[in-house]
Amino acid sequence: MQPVLEILAHHLPDSALSWLERTVRDAADTHAFDRDVFLIAFGSAARHVGTTPVPLTSDDARLLHLCAQDAVYGDSPHRRASRSDEIVRTALLQFAAERISAAEVEMLLEECFRLGDTREREAVLRTLPLLPRPERFLSIAIEACRSHVQPVFEAIACDNTYPASHFPDLNFNQMVLKAVFTGVALKRIVNLSARITPELARMAESYASERRAAGRNVPADINLIIPVAMSTQ
Repeated sequence: MQPVLEILAHHLPDSALSWLERTVRDAADTHAFDRDVFLIAFGSAARHVGTTPVPLTSDDARLLHLCAQDAVYGDSPHRRASRSDEIVRTALLQFAAERISAAEVEMLLEECFRLGDTREREAVLRTLPLLPRPERFLSIAIEACRSHVQPVFEAIACDNTYPASHFPDLNFNQMVLKAVFTGVALKRIVNLSARITPELARMAESYASERRAAGRNVPADINLIIPVAMSTQ
């Protein structure tokens, strides 16, 4: 976690850095992974380091292995701002994944997601593409798409490479339509164009037709899924 300390040193107060340094030191000094210590640190990260947006450069993101975001947007203005608690939680999850068995990692993520608050769930979802064998966390990602908590849904649907890389067509299509329903900008769905199928286009066309028949506005960016001529019929 040393890169985390070096980067956050420029953005966090001394008290937050002291807590993080103690957490890293205790983890490094412990030969056996302590699940309880981890869960306490994971849950209390926001209280200790805050939720301040951290203006990461592309080099920072690569150093922190936040490739899911950086590989897509680089330094473009559409890149989502990482927050201090999320960076710390991502680093903690990666730290744990290097030290415990695959089965233990799966159980740990399940616990962090199911028992966590909204911010903790967001961090879990945004970390999924960065962990070894990310396909094994598909059930967590699909469950997040069903969430009525918009930030949780957006954590998996937006600026995240996981759905395009691992979702079956049915689940990906459902996620995209929910994004349309909830007003999420479709440009935030990573690699959407590569996952458009005739069925997704049909679903989007049906939705647009229903909106027009009811005299309602059709989201302009639905043209990312269906041809312009089709969406204006």
